[in-house]
Amino acid sequence: MTVELSILAWGCVLALVHIFAAVRVKTRQYGTRWNMSARDEALAPPEPIVGRLARAQANYFETFPVAAAAILILWMAELESQWTAIGAIVWLAARIVYLPLYAAGIPVVRTLVFMISMIGIGMLLWPALAASFG
Repeated sequence: MTVELSILAWGCVLALVHIFAAVRVKTRQYGTRWNMSARDEALAPPEPIVGRLARAQANYFETFPVAAAAILILWMAELESQWTAIGAIVWLAARIVYLPLYAAGIPVVRTLVFMISMIGIGMLLWPALAASFG
């Protein structure tokens, strides 16, 4: 398996971490009964950590499909290289760091880490885009 595909698999694990982290803090606030219910009732405003983890999860799921598609394009077109492997690692490492930064409410550094993850995605996309121009 290529480095990029391994990173994609770990990206799926990170998606599960986002899901469980967000639901764990929400369940801590609203209770297990709420978690196991249809969740139709109105809720008190969420604690800051609940909102932060929900937003971090939403942010991850906005960018994860792009990274996944880029990795699959590379694999299908056999365009993997040392640079795409580094790009995949940069993307995943930045996304791992991003989650606790967002949970802790650290604003500027979090945005810089997000931009680093975007650079990783750019490194993944570049060979496919370059190849499309001949």
